[in-house]
Amino acid sequence: MPANHTLTHLRSLASLMLLLCVQSNAATPPLTAQRDGAHDFDFIIGDWKAHVRRLPDRLNGSTQWIEYDGISRHKKIVDSNANFEEFEVDGRDKGQHIKAQTLRLYSPESHQWSIYLVDVDKGILSTPPVIGQFTGRRGEFYDQEDYKGRAILVRYVWSDISPQSARMEQSFSADGGKSWEVNWICELTR
Repeated sequence: MPANHTLTHLRSLASLMLLLCVQSNAATPPLTAQRDGAHDFDFIIGDWKAHVRRLPDRLNGSTQWIEYDGISRHKKIVDSNANFEEFEVDGRDKGQHIKAQTLRLYSPESHQWSIYLVDVDKGILSTPPVIGQFTGRRGEFYDQEDYKGRAILVRYVWSDISPQSARMEQSFSADGGKSWEVNWICELTR
């Protein structure tokens, strides 16, 4: 092949590669700003009837559920994006009473929520928090905890959200998230 022909061929190949790179970059969508989820929990503000099913014996294949009914009250904290829940339910049998509090804080930097369980009677704020965010009308929140001497993953899922209802499930995973056991289902209605 003559030198001029080779040089022309190389130039054409280089031009084609440059054109492909420019087209490829032009086809790449620009980076979008992270979604602001600061108002994702606004739906929950107010008073709700709570129906809970709880699996008291966890991570061993148990199917014995206990059911509770009561109330769940949610308030914004000082007109911020943070909110606080007061929760109280009773089971059908004597001594089946659950009283709990939850603090939810939104980070505008990470665009995620941190959810802390609070025991005001004992003066305890659980750490680490469950951390996550909403995608559409579904929220997923995770943390790692110690349960009966072993490390597990914990997942909260908020779903079925409407002005009149919402559902929250808590699940545990002892195998690094390969499988999940739902052990707490709370259905809220107005």
